[in-house]
Amino acid sequence: MTKRKEPSEEQKTITSTYKFRIRFNETDPLGIVWHGNYLVYFEEGREAFGREHNLTYLDIEKEGYVVPIVKSECEHKISLKYGEYATIETTLIPTLAAKMIFTYKIYNENNELVCTGQTIQVFVDKDGVLSLNNPEFYEKWKQKTGIL
Repeated sequence: MTKRKEPSEEQKTITSTYKFRIRFNETDPLGIVWHGNYLVYFEEGREAFGREHNLTYLDIEKEGYVVPIVKSECEHKISLKYGEYATIETTLIPTLAAKMIFTYKIYNENNELVCTGQTIQVFVDKDGVLSLNNPEFYEKWKQKTGIL
């Protein structure tokens, strides 16, 4: 049996940056962002990443797959407040496994690190079957972007 080699630290990652404004409905009565909204911001970051790098959820669905989240982590450092601008930096971490690992860094308008996190998504086909290998379209995408 051959042991799979994990990617080296020198391997290329791909990052997308998205700026947004904190809306009133995302905050509590004190004007502080409710903690659950940070996962929504992570999703906004993934959506922006997909648009920028041609890997949207609709692109994946056209290939016959969905990518549910199987793990999420979020570490809060500083609170965001109503009316502030924030920037989310979303990075795809290369892996040989049939999954997508995204890391997130959210900064406030003073460029202070507000929150970090990670999500892991797997490939599930239209019949609900978990893919144990990367789908062909994803392998081609990784080759095209140079992260393979």
